[in-house]
Amino acid sequence: MSIFLNSDSKVIVQGMTGSEGMKHSQRMLDSGTAVVGGVNPRKAGQSVDFEGGASVPVFGTVADAMKETGANVSVAFVPPKFAKDAAIEAIDAGIELLIVITEGIPVKDAAEFFNYAQSKGGKTRIIGPNCPGIISPGQSNAGIIPANITGKGKLGLVSKSGTLTYQMMYELSDIGFTTCIGIGGDPVIGTTHIDALKAFEEDPETEAVVMIGEIGGDAEERAAKFIAENMTKPVVGYVAGFTAPEGKTMGHAGAIVSGSAGTAQAKKEALEAAGVKVGKTPTETADLMREIIAAKA
Repeated sequence: MSIFLNSDSKVIVQGMTGSEGMKHSQRMLDSGTAVVGGVNPRKAGQSVDFEGGASVPVFGTVADAMKETGANVSVAFVPPKFAKDAAIEAIDAGIELLIVITEGIPVKDAAEFFNYAQSKGGKTRIIGPNCPGIISPGQSNAGIIPANITGKGKLGLVSKSGTLTYQMMYELSDIGFTTCIGIGGDPVIGTTHIDALKAFEEDPETEAVVMIGEIGGDAEERAAKFIAENMTKPVVGYVAGFTAPEGKTMGHAGAIVSGSAGTAQAKKEALEAAGVKVGKTPTETADLMREIIAAKA
Protein backbone atom coordinates (compact mmCIF):
# COMPACT_ATOMS: atom_id res chain seq x y z
CA MET A 1 0.00 0.00 0.00
CA SER A 2 0.96 3.66 0.17
CA ILE A 3 -0.25 6.85 1.80
CA PHE A 4 -2.10 9.72 0.12
CA LEU A 5 -1.10 8.69 -3.45
CA ASN A 6 -1.44 5.40 -5.33
CA SER A 7 -1.81 3.83 -8.77
CA ASP A 8 -5.46 4.91 -8.94
CA SER A 9 -4.59 8.59 -8.46
CA LYS A 10 -5.54 10.82 -11.39
CA VAL A 11 -3.42 13.96 -11.49
CA ILE A 12 -4.04 17.39 -12.97
CA VAL A 13 -1.43 20.13 -13.12
CA GLN A 14 -2.32 23.74 -12.38
CA GLY A 15 0.13 25.73 -14.47
CA MET A 16 0.98 22.81 -16.75
CA THR A 17 1.64 25.03 -19.76
CA GLY A 18 4.38 27.05 -18.00
CA SER A 19 8.02 26.01 -18.27
CA GLU A 20 8.22 24.28 -14.88
CA GLY A 21 4.79 22.73 -15.29
CA MET A 22 5.70 21.35 -18.72
CA LYS A 23 9.06 19.96 -17.57
CA HIS A 24 7.73 18.20 -14.52
CA SER A 25 4.52 17.01 -16.19
CA GLN A 26 6.78 15.21 -18.67
CA ARG A 27 8.77 13.67 -15.82
CA MET A 28 5.59 12.59 -14.02
CA LEU A 29 4.27 10.99 -17.20
CA ASP A 30 7.61 9.26 -17.78
CA SER A 31 7.42 7.73 -14.31
CA GLY A 32 3.96 6.28 -14.98
CA THR A 33 1.79 8.88 -13.27
CA ALA A 34 -1.72 9.24 -14.68
CA VAL A 35 -1.55 12.94 -15.64
CA VAL A 36 -5.03 13.47 -17.03
CA GLY A 37 -5.23 17.24 -17.49
CA GLY A 38 -3.80 20.68 -17.10
CA VAL A 39 -5.42 23.91 -15.93
CA ASN A 40 -4.90 27.29 -17.58
CA PRO A 41 -7.91 29.58 -18.12
CA ARG A 42 -6.23 31.22 -21.13
CA LYS A 43 -5.61 27.91 -22.90
CA ALA A 44 -8.79 26.00 -22.14
CA GLY A 45 -9.78 23.64 -24.93
CA GLN A 46 -6.23 23.13 -26.12
CA SER A 47 -4.07 20.07 -25.48
CA VAL A 48 -0.37 19.60 -24.84
CA ASP A 49 1.60 16.86 -26.59
CA PHE A 50 4.39 15.27 -24.57
CA GLU A 51 7.24 12.96 -25.51
CA GLY A 52 6.09 9.37 -25.44
CA GLY A 53 2.82 10.08 -27.19
CA ALA A 54 0.71 11.51 -24.37
CA SER A 55 -1.68 14.31 -25.37
CA VAL A 56 -3.03 16.01 -22.25
CA PRO A 57 -6.10 18.28 -22.43
CA VAL A 58 -6.08 21.75 -20.87
CA PHE A 59 -9.11 22.97 -18.92
CA GLY A 60 -10.18 26.42 -17.80
CA THR A 61 -10.79 25.48 -14.18
CA VAL A 62 -9.99 22.74 -11.70
CA ALA A 63 -13.71 21.96 -11.45
CA ASP A 64 -13.93 21.42 -15.22
CA ALA A 65 -10.85 19.21 -15.18
CA MET A 66 -12.23 17.09 -12.34
CA LYS A 67 -15.62 16.76 -14.00
CA GLU A 68 -14.16 15.63 -17.32
CA THR A 69 -11.31 13.41 -16.08
CA GLY A 70 -12.23 12.21 -12.61
CA ALA A 71 -9.03 13.76 -11.26
CA ASN A 72 -8.50 13.59 -7.49
CA VAL A 73 -4.99 15.11 -7.22
CA SER A 74 -3.71 18.52 -8.31
CA VAL A 75 -0.09 19.62 -8.50
CA ALA A 76 0.27 23.41 -8.54
CA PHE A 77 3.14 25.05 -10.44
CA VAL A 78 1.76 28.56 -10.07
CA PRO A 79 3.76 31.78 -9.45
CA PRO A 80 3.69 32.91 -5.80
CA LYS A 81 1.34 35.86 -6.31
CA PHE A 82 -1.31 33.62 -7.90
CA ALA A 83 -0.81 30.58 -5.67
CA LYS A 84 -3.45 31.44 -3.07
CA ASP A 85 -6.14 31.86 -5.72
CA ALA A 86 -5.10 28.60 -7.38
CA ALA A 87 -5.24 26.75 -4.07
CA ILE A 88 -8.66 28.18 -3.19
CA GLU A 89 -9.95 27.21 -6.64
CA ALA A 90 -8.79 23.61 -6.09
CA ILE A 91 -10.28 23.53 -2.59
CA ASP A 92 -13.62 24.90 -3.86
CA ALA A 93 -13.64 22.19 -6.53
CA GLY A 94 -13.24 19.54 -3.82
CA ILE A 95 -9.91 18.07 -4.95
CA GLU A 96 -8.79 15.36 -2.50
CA LEU A 97 -5.07 16.12 -2.60
CA LEU A 98 -3.44 19.45 -3.48
CA ILE A 99 0.35 19.55 -3.80
CA VAL A 100 1.70 23.11 -3.85
CA ILE A 101 5.23 23.04 -5.24
CA THR A 102 5.67 26.84 -5.43
CA GLU A 103 8.40 28.47 -3.36
CA GLY A 104 8.14 32.03 -2.05
CA ILE A 105 4.41 32.12 -1.26
CA PRO A 106 3.78 34.75 1.45
CA VAL A 107 3.15 33.08 4.81
CA LYS A 108 -0.11 35.04 5.15
CA ASP A 109 -1.37 33.57 1.86
CA ALA A 110 -0.41 30.03 2.85
CA ALA A 111 -2.14 30.43 6.22
CA GLU A 112 -5.26 31.74 4.50
CA PHE A 113 -5.63 28.92 2.00
CA PHE A 114 -4.83 26.27 4.60
CA ASN A 115 -7.43 27.73 6.98
CA TYR A 116 -9.86 27.97 4.06
CA ALA A 117 -9.42 24.23 3.42
CA GLN A 118 -10.12 23.55 7.09
CA SER A 119 -13.24 25.73 6.96
CA LYS A 120 -14.51 23.53 4.14
CA GLY A 121 -14.30 20.48 6.38
CA GLY A 122 -10.71 19.53 5.59
CA LYS A 123 -11.75 17.49 2.54
CA THR A 124 -8.67 18.70 0.66
CA ARG A 125 -5.32 17.52 1.98
CA ILE A 126 -2.63 20.09 1.19
CA ILE A 127 1.03 19.13 0.84
CA GLY A 128 3.42 22.07 0.85
CA PRO A 129 3.88 24.81 -0.11
CA ASN A 130 7.55 24.97 -1.10
CA CYS A 131 7.84 21.21 -1.31
CA PRO A 132 9.00 18.52 -3.76
CA GLY A 133 5.73 16.62 -3.59
CA ILE A 134 5.03 12.94 -2.99
CA ILE A 135 5.97 9.66 -4.65
CA SER A 136 4.71 6.13 -4.10
CA PRO A 137 7.35 4.23 -6.11
CA GLY A 138 5.95 2.04 -8.84
CA GLN A 139 2.53 3.63 -8.47
CA SER A 140 2.49 7.40 -8.89
CA ASN A 141 4.69 10.47 -8.61
CA ALA A 142 3.14 13.90 -8.06
CA GLY A 143 5.62 16.77 -7.94
CA ILE A 144 9.31 17.12 -8.74
CA ILE A 145 10.84 14.09 -6.98
CA PRO A 146 13.10 12.03 -9.29
CA ALA A 147 11.42 8.67 -9.85
CA ASN A 148 14.53 6.67 -10.72
CA ILE A 149 16.47 6.83 -7.45
CA THR A 150 14.51 4.27 -5.47
CA GLY A 151 11.98 1.51 -5.88
CA LYS A 152 9.02 0.04 -4.08
CA GLY A 153 9.77 -1.28 -0.62
CA LYS A 154 8.71 -1.24 3.04
CA LEU A 155 9.90 2.12 4.40
CA GLY A 156 8.04 5.38 4.78
CA LEU A 157 9.81 8.73 4.47
CA VAL A 158 8.66 12.17 5.58
CA SER A 159 10.97 15.14 5.16
CA LYS A 160 11.02 18.92 5.40
CA SER A 161 13.84 19.13 2.85
CA GLY A 162 13.58 18.30 -0.83
CA THR A 163 17.22 17.47 -1.47
CA LEU A 164 17.46 15.41 1.72
CA THR A 165 14.35 13.53 0.58
CA TYR A 166 16.20 12.56 -2.57
CA GLN A 167 19.39 11.67 -0.73
CA MET A 168 17.59 9.43 1.76
CA MET A 169 15.67 7.72 -1.03
CA TYR A 170 19.01 6.97 -2.69
CA GLU A 171 20.75 5.94 0.54
CA LEU A 172 18.00 3.39 1.27
CA SER A 173 17.24 2.33 -2.29
CA ASP A 174 18.34 -1.21 -1.37
CA ILE A 175 15.27 -1.48 0.88
CA GLY A 176 12.82 0.79 -0.96
CA PHE A 177 9.77 2.79 0.06
CA THR A 178 6.00 2.63 0.23
CA THR A 179 5.73 6.42 0.01
CA CYS A 180 8.14 9.37 0.26
CA ILE A 181 6.62 12.72 1.09
CA GLY A 182 8.30 16.13 1.15
CA ILE A 183 6.19 18.34 3.38
CA GLY A 184 8.08 21.59 2.77
CA GLY A 185 10.05 23.89 5.01
CA ASP A 186 7.86 27.00 5.19
CA PRO A 187 6.50 28.19 8.56
CA VAL A 188 2.93 27.24 7.53
CA ILE A 189 2.42 23.92 5.76
CA GLY A 190 -0.63 21.79 5.10
CA THR A 191 0.59 18.29 5.96
CA THR A 192 2.88 17.88 8.96
CA HIS A 193 5.34 15.27 10.18
CA ILE A 194 2.60 14.04 12.52
CA ASP A 195 0.05 13.67 9.71
CA ALA A 196 2.49 11.52 7.73
CA LEU A 197 3.60 9.51 10.76
CA LYS A 198 -0.02 8.70 11.61
CA ALA A 199 -0.69 7.54 8.04
CA PHE A 200 2.46 5.40 7.98
CA GLU A 201 1.53 3.86 11.33
CA GLU A 202 -1.82 2.83 9.85
CA ASP A 203 -0.37 1.54 6.55
CA PRO A 204 0.08 -2.25 6.78
CA GLU A 205 2.96 -2.37 4.26
CA THR A 206 5.09 0.33 5.90
CA GLU A 207 7.37 -1.41 8.41
CA ALA A 208 9.50 1.52 9.57
CA VAL A 209 9.74 5.27 9.01
CA VAL A 210 12.50 7.77 8.31
CA MET A 211 11.76 11.31 9.50
CA ILE A 212 13.90 14.24 8.37
CA GLY A 213 13.59 17.54 10.16
CA GLU A 214 15.58 20.74 10.36
CA ILE A 215 16.26 23.65 12.66
CA GLY A 216 13.55 26.18 13.47
CA GLY A 217 10.11 25.88 15.04
CA ASP A 218 8.97 22.99 17.22
CA ALA A 219 7.52 20.57 14.64
CA GLU A 220 10.10 17.89 15.42
CA GLU A 221 9.51 18.16 19.17
CA ARG A 222 5.77 17.78 18.61
CA ALA A 223 6.45 14.82 16.32
CA ALA A 224 8.61 13.25 19.04
CA LYS A 225 5.71 13.48 21.49
CA PHE A 226 3.39 11.86 18.92
CA ILE A 227 5.90 9.07 18.27
CA ALA A 228 6.28 8.34 21.98
CA GLU A 229 2.52 8.15 22.49
CA ASN A 230 1.27 6.61 19.24
CA MET A 231 3.87 4.88 17.08
CA THR A 232 4.46 1.13 17.31
CA LYS A 233 6.73 1.08 14.24
CA PRO A 234 10.39 2.05 14.55
CA VAL A 235 11.35 5.57 13.49
CA VAL A 236 14.82 6.85 12.67
CA GLY A 237 15.53 10.55 12.31
CA TYR A 238 17.88 13.13 10.95
CA VAL A 239 17.87 16.85 11.82
CA ALA A 240 19.58 19.22 9.39
CA GLY A 241 21.35 22.29 10.73
CA PHE A 242 23.73 21.33 13.56
CA THR A 243 26.18 24.02 12.45
CA ALA A 244 23.62 26.76 11.76
CA PRO A 245 24.33 30.13 13.43
CA GLU A 246 21.67 31.62 15.69
CA GLY A 247 19.31 34.15 14.13
CA LYS A 248 20.12 33.37 10.50
CA THR A 249 17.61 31.74 8.18
CA MET A 250 19.13 28.61 6.67
CA GLY A 251 17.68 27.21 3.45
CA HIS A 252 14.00 27.38 4.27
CA ALA A 253 11.90 30.28 5.51
CA GLY A 254 11.08 28.33 8.66
CA ALA A 255 14.66 27.24 9.36
CA ILE A 256 15.77 29.84 11.87
CA VAL A 257 17.05 29.35 15.39
CA SER A 258 16.06 31.76 18.15
CA GLY A 259 17.93 31.33 21.41
CA SER A 260 17.81 27.69 22.54
CA ALA A 261 14.52 27.03 20.74
CA GLY A 262 14.59 25.19 17.46
CA THR A 263 18.19 24.01 17.55
CA ALA A 264 19.21 20.75 15.95
CA GLN A 265 20.57 19.50 19.29
CA ALA A 266 17.27 20.20 21.09
CA LYS A 267 15.34 18.38 18.39
CA LYS A 268 17.76 15.43 18.44
CA GLU A 269 17.37 15.12 22.21
CA ALA A 270 13.57 15.26 22.03
CA LEU A 271 13.49 12.56 19.36
CA GLU A 272 15.92 10.31 21.20
CA ALA A 273 13.88 10.67 24.38
CA ALA A 274 10.94 9.33 22.35
CA GLY A 275 12.92 6.27 21.30
CA VAL A 276 13.93 7.55 17.87
CA LYS A 277 17.46 6.73 16.73
CA VAL A 278 18.93 9.93 15.25
CA GLY A 279 21.86 9.96 12.84
CA LYS A 280 24.41 12.75 12.65
CA THR A 281 24.49 12.49 8.84
CA PRO A 282 22.04 11.16 6.24
CA THR A 283 24.33 8.16 5.63
CA GLU A 284 24.50 7.34 9.34
CA THR A 285 20.71 7.66 9.52
CA ALA A 286 20.34 5.19 6.64
CA ASP A 287 22.70 2.78 8.41
CA LEU A 288 20.58 2.99 11.57
CA MET A 289 17.53 2.05 9.52
CA ARG A 290 19.37 -0.88 7.93
CA GLU A 291 20.22 -2.19 11.39
CA ILE A 292 16.56 -2.01 12.42
CA ILE A 293 15.37 -3.80 9.28
CA ALA A 294 18.07 -6.48 9.67
CA ALA A 295 17.01 -7.07 13.27
CA LYS A 296 13.39 -7.49 12.19
CA ALA A 297 14.28 -10.03 9.49
